[in-house]
Amino acid sequence: MSQSLILSHPTGHLHGSIKLPASKSEANRALIIAALSGKQAELHNLSEANDTQLLQRLLQSDAATIDAEDAGTVMRFLTAYYAITGQEKLLTGTERMCQRPIKVLVDALRELGASISYKGQEGYPPLQIGAFKGSGKKHLKVRSDISSQYISALLMIAPLLPEGLELELEGKIGSRPYIEMTLSLMQHFGVTAAFEGNTITVKPQQYKSAAFTVESDWSAASYWYSLVALAKEADITLLGLKENSFQGDRAIVEIMSGLGVYTEFVDGGVRLQKKEHEHHISQDFSDCPDLAQTVVALSAALGVQVDMTGLESLRIKETDRIQALQIEVQSMRASLQEVTPGVFRLEPGLMKHTDLSFRTYQDHRMAMAFAPVALLQPVKIQEPSVVRKSYPRFWEDLEEVGFEIKYKD
Repeated sequence: MSQSLILSHPTGHLHGSIKLPASKSEANRALIIAALSGKQAELHNLSEANDTQLLQRLLQSDAATIDAEDAGTVMRFLTAYYAITGQEKLLTGTERMCQRPIKVLVDALRELGASISYKGQEGYPPLQIGAFKGSGKKHLKVRSDISSQYISALLMIAPLLPEGLELELEGKIGSRPYIEMTLSLMQHFGVTAAFEGNTITVKPQQYKSAAFTVESDWSAASYWYSLVALAKEADITLLGLKENSFQGDRAIVEIMSGLGVYTEFVDGGVRLQKKEHEHHISQDFSDCPDLAQTVVALSAALGVQVDMTGLESLRIKETDRIQALQIEVQSMRASLQEVTPGVFRLEPGLMKHTDLSFRTYQDHRMAMAFAPVALLQPVKIQEPSVVRKSYPRFWEDLEEVGFEIKYKD
C-alpha cells in the first residue's frame, strides 16, 4: 500500500511569501531550443520539476533507449528533436504514456522526412526514430484541437528544416498561449516567425546563443489562489511572477477574481488577498486547461456553480482528468456532468463534515487541486509524492504557512 498524508490547518489563517517553482513549460522549451542551437546557452532558474530535470538528463544521454517516463512535453518535444537531428533512438515511457496518442505529431514529422516507426500499438509510443532524410515539403496541415505540444514541437525544429515550415492549423486552436510562448522563446533565441490567421510561417534560419531566465510557474500559483480563497484570512505573496507573462495560466488572475481572490502585482511578484466570491461563473479553458482541476475542486468547496468549456484535452493527460474529477467531487457532495456536448457543469452540494480522502490517479494536479480543501476540514491525499512532477516542494511550502501534515502508510 502506498503512502498517503493527512493535511489540516489549525487556524485557517495564511500569511507569508512563497518562492514558486519555475515554469516547466518555459524551461522545457528553452532546453530544446538551446540543444537545437548547438551553442552554449545561459539558462537561469531552470525548473526543479521532475519533467524538466528529466529532459535535461535525456538531452545529454547517449543511450539508445530513452525513457520519457510520464512527461508529455518530454515525449513530444524529444520525438521532434531526435527526428530532425537524425538520432537513432527508441523513445518510450510509462504504461500511461504509451496510452497517450502521438499519431498527429508522428504523421507530420514523417511528411517532413523523418523516419519513425511504432514498436507497439499504431499511433502510440514507444517509437523507433532513425535518420532524417528530408522530403522537401514545407506546407503542413495539423489538427490544432488536441495538444498544442505537437505544434510547439514542430515549430521549434522548423528553422532547421531545409525549406522551413508553413504550418496550417486546422480547427479550433487549443492552448493558443502555449503556441505563442513557443514563438516568443524562439524569437528570444534569434528566430523570427509569422503567425497570421491559422498559419504559422518559419523560414530556414539559425538559432542564436542567448541568456534566458525562466519565470515562476503560473500553474503552481493557481493552487495558492485556491488556498487564499478557502482561508479564513489570507495575505500571501507569490514571488517570481510577471504581469506580462508568456504563460497561458496567467488567466488564473481573472478567473479567481470571481472566486474570491484579489490580485495585486507588486515588485517581484503578486500579492493575494481574500474578497467576496460569486455564486456562478462560466469559463472557457481552451487556453488554460491545466487550471480546470483547481477551479473544479475550489468551486465544489466554495459552493459555486461553474459552466465550463474547452476541456477536450483533459481526456489525454496524465489520467482522464474529467473522469477523475467526476469521481472525486462526489465525496464533497458535488457533481460534474456534461450538460450539452462540450459543456460541463459543476453543481456544488452541501459539504458534510465526514472523512475526506482524495485519490490522485498518478496525476500531480489532482493532489494539488484538492489539497486546499484541508482549510475547511482535514483531508487525506493518497500518493502525495506525485507532486514531484511539477512542484516538488509543494507540501513543504504548505507547512511554511501553518499546515500540519501527518504521513501514513
